[in-house]
Amino acid sequence: MRGPDVPPRPLDARALAALAANPGCRRRALLDGAGVDKAALARALGTPAAFGQSQFAIARGNAFEARVKADGGTELVRLLHAALPAGQAPEPPDAVDAPDLSAAGPEGRTARTALALREATAAGRWALLDHPMLALTVAGTPAYLEPDAVVVHPDGTWTVVEIKSFAMIDGAADAAKAGAAARQAAVYALALETVAERLPGPAPEDGRVRHEALLVCPKDFSNLPAAALLDLRKQRATTRRQLGRLTRVEEIAAALPPGASFAPDRPAAELTAAVEAVDAAYAPDCLAACELAFHCRDRARAEGDVRHLGRNVRSGLGGLTTVEAALAAARGDHPSDAAELPSDASDRPSHAAEPPDGPEDPAVAALRRAAALRAEALAAAGFPKEEADACR
Repeated sequence: MRGPDVPPRPLDARALAALAANPGCRRRALLDGAGVDKAALARALGTPAAFGQSQFAIARGNAFEARVKADGGTELVRLLHAALPAGQAPEPPDAVDAPDLSAAGPEGRTARTALALREATAAGRWALLDHPMLALTVAGTPAYLEPDAVVVHPDGTWTVVEIKSFAMIDGAADAAKAGAAARQAAVYALALETVAERLPGPAPEDGRVRHEALLVCPKDFSNLPAAALLDLRKQRATTRRQLGRLTRVEEIAAALPPGASFAPDRPAAELTAAVEAVDAAYAPDCLAACELAFHCRDRARAEGDVRHLGRNVRSGLGGLTTVEAALAAARGDHPSDAAELPSDASDRPSHAAEPPDGPEDPAVAALRRAAALRAEALAAAGFPKEEADACR
C-alpha cells in the first residue's frame, strides 16, 4: 500500500499516543500500521503539514540528553532518587550499571533489552538502560519503541525516563508539554509491561513497572537538569483502553478497493480516492498530531461535519452530525430526505442529516433556545425584524 520502493515509516510513541487519543480514526490506524509516510502523502495531496520540530530544537534536545547522561547515568539516577517520596528508595547510588544494548535489527535489540532487564532486576542494583528497544503490538501490527531511558531500581521495579528540552520553570513544566510527555511515557510503560509479564518469579505488589515516569528538563533558563515525577495511572489506563479499541489493520485494508495505493508518486486524484476510501474521525486536536490533518479538515468542512468544530460541539449536538442538521433543528425544520444514523455514528463520519426529534430532544431544545435568544438580542440591538426573525 505504501509503494514498492518506499521504506516503512516505523511507529513511535508519539504516533501511538495520537492513535490512542483518537481510536475511531480508521484512516490513521491503517496508514500508520502500513508504515505510510503521511507527510509525503499530504504533500502529494496538496495539503502539506505545517508543523514539526525544527532542526535547532532537535539538536538542542540531543545535546541536553547527552549532558544528562554524560557520567554514565549516575546523575540521572540521583535525580530520580531525589524525586522519589521519602522511604521509597535506598541511599543514592555511587555507581550505576549500564548494560550494553547493541544488537542487530529491532528484533535483536528488543531481545537484548529484555535480557538486560532480567539481569539487572536479578542483580538488585541501580541500572540505567540507555535507549532500550521495546515492542508493542497495536491493531495486529508490531511497533518498536525507543524510550530515552529506563531505570531499574534495587527492589526490581522499573521507571520510564523522558528527557525533554523545554524548560522547567520554578520546578514546574508547561502543562500541555508535560501532558504530551506523560502520554508518550504511558505507551513505553505499556510496552514494558509485556516484558515484565515474561519475567520469572513474583512481581512486586504494585507491579514491576512503576506508575510514575521521570521527566527531566533544563532548569529555569539554564542547561542544568531538573526532574519531576509524572503520574501515569490515568494515561496508562486510557491508552490501554483506547489502543484495545483499534480495529485490526488487516480488517481495514480488506475494505479498500482493489489496487489501492498510498505511494506518493501516484497521481493526486488516485491518492485522494484511496485516502477517502478509509473513514476518518477528524477533530481540531489532529492539527497538532497528524500530518493529514489539513486534508481531513478540508473534507470535514466541505461535508458540513460538525466534528471540525471540536469534540465539545460534537458531543453537545448528540445525534445531529452535520451543520445543516443543527441549523434545521434551530429553525424547527424537519428535512424529509434525512436518513437515520447507524448505531456507531459517533465513531465515523456521516453524510446524512438526522431529522430533529422535536423539542423533547435536549440538543434540539438547546439549539432552538439559543436561536431565540440570538434573535431577541439582534432585535434589541436595532436590527430589522425580518433579519432577527431569520436568525430563529
